[in-house]
Amino acid sequence: MILMKTLTLASIYELQGLKEEALEIYKEVLKKEPHNEDAKIAIRRLSGMRKKYDGVNEEMKKFFIRMDTEIEFNEFERWLVKLWN
Repeated sequence: MILMKTLTLASIYELQGLKEEALEIYKEVLKKEPHNEDAKIAIRRLSGMRKKYDGVNEEMKKFFIRMDTEIEFNEFERWLVKLWN
């Protein structure tokens, strides 16, 4: 099976903690679509994260997988914003 390398696939990889794989896909998308702002932002974000963080926050990964309320979604979103700033 051949996977189409898209922003969606890269996002899925990123959410699963597969940052290197996601970064490579974002770079491939940007090669095909040089003006794709979403790919540019993701590349900057992941490039910065690679420098700051090593590995996956397993606690938040489990929380993300299990969250099912708007309150939990908001909590996760606040954690992401804090992480990326």
